[in-house]
Amino acid sequence: MNLPEKPNETAVTENFEFSALDKAVNYRAALVREFAPFLKGRVLEVGAGIGQFTGALVSVPAVKEVVSIEPDPRFCSAFLQHHPQIRLVRGTLDDLGDDEDWDAAVCINVLEHIRADDAELAHFCRRLKRRSGHLCLFVPARQEIYAPLDSDFGHHRRYALPQLRTQLEQAGYRIIRLHYFNWVGYFAWWLSFCVLKKRHFDVKSVVLFDRVIFPVIHGLEFHVLRPPFGQSLLAIAQAK
Repeated sequence: MNLPEKPNETAVTENFEFSALDKAVNYRAALVREFAPFLKGRVLEVGAGIGQFTGALVSVPAVKEVVSIEPDPRFCSAFLQHHPQIRLVRGTLDDLGDDEDWDAAVCINVLEHIRADDAELAHFCRRLKRRSGHLCLFVPARQEIYAPLDSDFGHHRRYALPQLRTQLEQAGYRIIRLHYFNWVGYFAWWLSFCVLKKRHFDVKSVVLFDRVIFPVIHGLEFHVLRPPFGQSLLAIAQAK
């Protein structure tokens, strides 16, 4: 596994990202709800950050164990403060034992940081295939809204659905679900970070969006119709 390359404004930008994500309670819950039917047994969380999704993964009833991986020492310290009971691997997939099998792997906003993403997807597949496990993947979408903030975060790319489908299939997966996520967020990202070129999240705006707008939008996306575009892409793929 290749280490994610560091953003240009690491400490400041990462702190804004984590502060905003901490307020996005409904957003995090929606992601876990999307993934929950495929989370069971031993679950590997890759790129755990400071552990903002970890508690929700542990709470899924069918999950017996969560093991988290994080390469950044600063994030590892914060993670252990939040989740001292969770096994944390300080490093990458290469630091896991080859004899460990997994029923699922969760990778949320990590793949875009890795230059050799095709190799990374194949590496996940090798880790999962002995149990025919599922990869639960979430990445930023649509290269046309790649903004200065993406560069600050260390994103090498944003993904399109056909592109990600091809990458997953070539890496050895059977795609269970693949769709765009949060179509309103697409326009909010474009306006805030492409047009206005803001270089950080406004926490008050995140709270407003998460509490008022997102529950309605995601309810429609989840229960009625998946959108033809969105701020992010969500994939669930089974290792063959």
